[in-house]
Amino acid sequence: MIRLAAPPDLSPYERYGLETLVDLSRLLVVADPAADVVELRVADTPSISFDQLLSRGLTLERGDGIVTIARATLSHVTGLAGAALEQQSTVTDRHGRVPSAVNALVTRRMERDVPVLRWAEGLASTVGEAAGRRPFRLLSPWPLGRHWVAAMTHDLDVVTGWPLFTLSRSAELLRAREWRRCGAVVAAAAGAVGHGPVERGIRDLLEAEREVGVRATWFMICGTPTPRTWWRGDITYRLESPQGRRLLELVRSGGHEIGLHGSFQTAGDGTRIQDERGRLSRLIGAPPAGVRQHFLRLRPGETHALMEAAGFMYDATLGFSDRNGFRTGTADVVPALGGAARSALDTVPLVWMDRALSKYQHVEDPEAWVEDGLELAEISRAVGGLWVGLWHPNLVPALGFPDTPAALRRLLTTLAGWHPWFATLQEVVQWRRSRRSTHATRVTAEGGVEVVTDTPAPWPVTLEDGKGRR
Repeated sequence: MIRLAAPPDLSPYERYGLETLVDLSRLLVVADPAADVVELRVADTPSISFDQLLSRGLTLERGDGIVTIARATLSHVTGLAGAALEQQSTVTDRHGRVPSAVNALVTRRMERDVPVLRWAEGLASTVGEAAGRRPFRLLSPWPLGRHWVAAMTHDLDVVTGWPLFTLSRSAELLRAREWRRCGAVVAAAAGAVGHGPVERGIRDLLEAEREVGVRATWFMICGTPTPRTWWRGDITYRLESPQGRRLLELVRSGGHEIGLHGSFQTAGDGTRIQDERGRLSRLIGAPPAGVRQHFLRLRPGETHALMEAAGFMYDATLGFSDRNGFRTGTADVVPALGGAARSALDTVPLVWMDRALSKYQHVEDPEAWVEDGLELAEISRAVGGLWVGLWHPNLVPALGFPDTPAALRRLLTTLAGWHPWFATLQEVVQWRRSRRSTHATRVTAEGGVEVVTDTPAPWPVTLEDGKGRR
């Protein structure tokens, strides 16, 4: 437990870093000014560089009942966790994205680490040491007694015109000299004519997830296709079409969440993103809580402001297109950074994506994709974090991806064996908002704690002591 003693002149940028670090640490914040708990102070100590912070970790001064953090540290937390450094970049790739090469972790070859979460762990540990005889409580990491979370997501990019996607994928395999795989694709496509391979693939995917108890989050395009959007690989179907509606209801019947897969134009057009959200709302009977940009086409900060204005609860775009890892240095939900201040929109990290390997890294073995995903899941699990994976439902043999059904099942069964909380992204964000809003109003002389949660969730927030006992 801590009481914050932040100076009144903290900038919004610095305050974002402080609040994010405390939130990720799971330390219970106490509002009672008379409570005998550890006080966290911010001091104007000598500045520390980002590289020094990465190599040494947090520099904290500890006294009896007092922990002091350097003000300069807070800006570094904001720069990474809030993607503030990327917001300052004017560089774009051919799809209008901030390139991975701009990311501060990528430039240091550290994108498969979670330094922000490790800093937060260091803060919690130091507060525990400074507490002495004082009461010490942490908020539970996740509900239902689970230590970590695995969230499966799917971007529905293909509904109609599947032979065109098969041809494109076959050309990709030929360029890579994957002769055996290309032959298997041709054979599978020939056998799929007249049998609806897209719908069949989705049914198989849903069944595989049902067997291990996964309810996933599906992001669906809700624009109007034109020859130009087809050519660019953007909007290729109408969700309002009979086939689109059938697939939508198939997914919904399994209890999965539906979010918006924002078209290319929505990355910088507030009117368009509101229009697409409205169309999806009418189809599913309620406003979608989440959004992920198609091709991960997003300008951090700028696009997030449009998402917030459109009424979304969270964005699930912040990941890499050409590699897998932790873009914001954390495996957890954090608020978006709007300008220099905390936004009402939350960001969910995209940790692993199948096509990051096959399309950009030219790794065509689905088993290698799964190994990569599980390696990152182990990192998330070790820090009690959130792993978000993206498996495209069009990854079926007839559309150019042989050997994928078995690989998907191995991914799901292995994750299930590690006992995560399998949840939709809306549930994850609901829980994190509830935990973030939980604070102590009073600490009794006997060490009892009165706790209030301002944003309740379906699952209660519990407390732990320094040994992890609830």
